[in-house]
Amino acid sequence: MIRIVLDTSVLVYAVISPKGPNSQVFDLIVAEHIRVYLTAEVLDEYGRVFDYERLKHLNRRRIGLLRTLLESVSVKVKPRGRLKISSHEDDNRIYECAVAAKAHYIVTENARHFEDSYKTSKIVCARQLLNLLKG
Repeated sequence: MIRIVLDTSVLVYAVISPKGPNSQVFDLIVAEHIRVYLTAEVLDEYGRVFDYERLKHLNRRRIGLLRTLLESVSVKVKPRGRLKISSHEDDNRIYECAVAAKAHYIVTENARHFEDSYKTSKIVCARQLLNLLKG
């Protein structure tokens, strides 16, 4: 099964566009076509991001549903240590989760913070992941 780690941008875009490619990634998670991994720190970031003033207008019910889904279906891993790959410190937690999970992909809509693949994890956006899974 394909292992992924979701950057917070995927969660944000899934809330903004319930039928878009990021939401379709959640459909694949529910259908058990891909397995999502997270750490406690990544889960905390999923909550914090929606406290930003620029995101407070988003649908709180949908945010809650997606976070609850992630909490219930994800595989929890513990990071093996701190990494310094991205200049954006929170994104280093995503890399740490990916290493602990031996993830195939880090899925993000914020490629400027995730310029480099690392170990087994390639960097893709939701649309790229969907295309890879099609064939």
